[in-house]
Amino acid sequence: MMRRIQFAILATVLVVAALSTGADFLFFLLYLGLLVVGGAYLLTRTGLAGLEAGYVLDRPQAQVGDFLRAVYTVRNTSLLPKVWLEVSNWSQLPIPLPGRALALRPRTESSWVARVPLTRRGHYRVDPLVLRTSDPIGLFETSASVGASSTIIVYPQVEPLIRWHLPAATLEGSQANAERSLQTTAMVTSIRPYVPGDAYNRIHWRSTARQQELQVKEFDLEQTADVWLFVDLDATFHTGSGDFATIETAVRATASIGARALSENRALGLTAVGRRRAGLPADRGPRQQQKMLQLLAAVEPEDAPPLAEVLSEGLPRLRRGMTALVITPSHERDWVRPLTSLRRRGIGVVVCIVDSVSHEARSRRALSLPELSEDEREMRAREVRAVRYAAAEHELKAYLLLPGIALGDQLVSAPLAAGARP
Repeated sequence: MMRRIQFAILATVLVVAALSTGADFLFFLLYLGLLVVGGAYLLTRTGLAGLEAGYVLDRPQAQVGDFLRAVYTVRNTSLLPKVWLEVSNWSQLPIPLPGRALALRPRTESSWVARVPLTRRGHYRVDPLVLRTSDPIGLFETSASVGASSTIIVYPQVEPLIRWHLPAATLEGSQANAERSLQTTAMVTSIRPYVPGDAYNRIHWRSTARQQELQVKEFDLEQTADVWLFVDLDATFHTGSGDFATIETAVRATASIGARALSENRALGLTAVGRRRAGLPADRGPRQQQKMLQLLAAVEPEDAPPLAEVLSEGLPRLRRGMTALVITPSHERDWVRPLTSLRRRGIGVVVCIVDSVSHEARSRRALSLPELSEDEREMRAREVRAVRYAAAEHELKAYLLLPGIALGDQLVSAPLAAGARP
């Protein structure tokens, strides 16, 4: 835009000077300028004619640490060369897809591959491909969008927990759970009329013959050694930024523990309460792991209810033989009390406390910010120790999660001593 203004001012001065003086040289410059501007306009208007372009992403889902590959192709089908093209597409990815400037001869094409690392979990949008061209002077510009936008889901990283085991289940029998299951189980509880979309393998043929209309079976979950994860999303206690944020450690621990439970053929359930209640009913298999990772890819600290309130609502659904696993950075101790009654009911309890002090310190160092004052650091460290003491007082297994250390080295078969300093 600035170049257009400058060129307009120069053209106005040239026209005034040519008309007022009548000099042939000025008229020559004026006609030459008109010829250049007209040629630049025509070159820009036809710069994208006869072009075919597109890009393909190699995957719609990935995990943190993977590389996203985008294959670009631009083809010139016209008889005229394309002297300058800019190819790019905007995205919400932490590291954007690189664009490229190129020139194409007639009847030729160019293909290349762009690779970017996926460094942050989340749901990201990749906009359509944009082709842009301009004249050599930069007076005019034209662009066109090709294709549709895409969505990339980046799952949190799942770390192996080799030396850590979930508490052993102590089932003394089985019974039906009142919660309906979308999966086919051994617990057939009722029959209902068929509706479009029901699977044919759920049809109960004897009832169909008796009722003279299609009837399908409904199933309930069978009592199993479930693992139920409670993730604290209360923004009051979450701190840090980037890889050293407490929410990232909490999500990574949830994904790793959930994957470990599913690998042991445990049924896994998840509760994460923010402004809206999000969760997964207990289920097994790779499909449940994908649902868990998809949910964890989107969670963020929010103005959520206190953890004590979330536990008071969610713990009554647990049954004997299950394991409750709480992941939180909270410094308050009131959430420990709801867990104390679970042992008497035959329910295992594991607590993972995300150390907000060390996460805040690592984040400040990474951003070159001033360190926490010694008094504030000591006060918050005392609060963390008080929570660990409260868990040890009620004989709850408590682990302290620090930043920059592999979870497999922190979650081992013997938990950290409650009174030990990190």
